[in-house]
Amino acid sequence: MAGPLLALLMLALLPHPAQAQGLYPTRPVRIVLPFAAGSVSDVAARLIAAKLGDRMKGQFDIDNRPGADGIAAARAVLAAPRDGYTLTLLSDDTAIEVSRFKKLPYDPVKDFAPVSSLGYFDFIFAAAAQSPYKTLANFIDAAKQKPGALTVGTLAIGSAPNLTAELLKTAAGINVLIIPYPGMPELQTALLQDDLALIVTRYSRLKPALAAGKIRALAASAPLRSKTGPDIPTLRESGIEANVESWYGLFAPAGAPPGVIAALQAALQAILAEPELKAQLLNLGIDAKASTPDQMAARLKSDIEKWRNVIEKAGLERR
Repeated sequence: MAGPLLALLMLALLPHPAQAQGLYPTRPVRIVLPFAAGSVSDVAARLIAAKLGDRMKGQFDIDNRPGADGIAAARAVLAAPRDGYTLTLLSDDTAIEVSRFKKLPYDPVKDFAPVSSLGYFDFIFAAAAQSPYKTLANFIDAAKQKPGALTVGTLAIGSAPNLTAELLKTAAGINVLIIPYPGMPELQTALLQDDLALIVTRYSRLKPALAAGKIRALAASAPLRSKTGPDIPTLRESGIEANVESWYGLFAPAGAPPGVIAALQAALQAILAEPELKAQLLNLGIDAKASTPDQMAARLKSDIEKWRNVIEKAGLERR
């Protein structure tokens, strides 16, 4: 009898899964980013990872897998064990990719488990300081008077800023030519040389030119005035019933332990409310804000539908 009793005693003393899960993380956690090192997204992720490590008494490492429209990063995460030690940062770009690809090699809704949002940012509609357009309404009026004559610059076709320009075109009922540029330097130069009437890009990319008085912000895409640009009117304030608010979110592969997701979400809820981190992210043009997993899942689904409609109306060819 001693043998079975001893075995039962030993079993009772072993940590239960929930207890063991409470020790998370016991080894380094990898956060795979579909963005290049040194980008705004990368800097933001590293700030959050460092704070997360301090909070959870563990190590959170950033693994940059840029390019291939986020597919390389997604595949790396989905190929890893679903134990909570490989995570990824997704954004509204993921929602766009669902409709931009004829067949995306993964389903972001089914294949990933949301943990929490990390932060939100919007896009700025800007004109050169010497431009005759003082407000977005001025630009829209001019576009209606001269159909097809005005140009709007953005980055790559199918990017969130590019589709935001397409959304403005549809919502305002204007005929303008949207021109993609390979990078921010070329885009800004074209605006300052009067080759473009308007550009659409992130606030963080325009901060130096705005501070120098070279560029004038006409409107912001968020539904409410952003903390990053509180003096910039929204599209709605400019008479356009549309809005775009981009986001970053932390996700695990589907099937990750629920206890791990709960622990990560609780830690993010705490650190994203810290004044120091909020100020650091706001300096990057990001309004830090945590969410529940369900809220993040709902946002991803709604953005997939929103961008599908914009892409279809714009007639963009699927890849």
